Amino acid sequence: MSDLLRALSGNGIAHEVRTVESGECFPCRPNEPVLTAMARTGRRGIPIGCRGGGCGVCKVRVIEGRFKAGPMSRSHVSEQEQAEGFALACRICAESDLVLQVVGGMRKAMFRDRG
Repeated sequence: MSDLLRALSGNGIAHEVRTVESGECFPCRPNEPVLTAMARTGRRGIPIGCRGGGCGVCKVRVIEGRFKAGPMSRSHVSEQEQAEGFALACRICAESDLVLQVVGGMRKAMFRDRG
């Protein structure tokens, strides 16, 4: 575990989250929404909407890892999509290291300046 992960977790159990598109990694504390951890990186272009699972701007797909999910609008993540790993970053907390694919509006915002 990196020193940064250890320092942020306070108890040595922060999880590392990596985005497939950029390879960027960031720590996510226990019981912390993935979106909150993403925003803490200070990276520009991370859209933050309602933080309650209703607006859908923070849609991601978890490619690897375990997470717990809170309620989210079915108009943004259907039951089928959720079974395929899609979720709203504001409504999931990492239970292991995660690998994410950024999708939808978040993908457009985060990668608009990259060719």
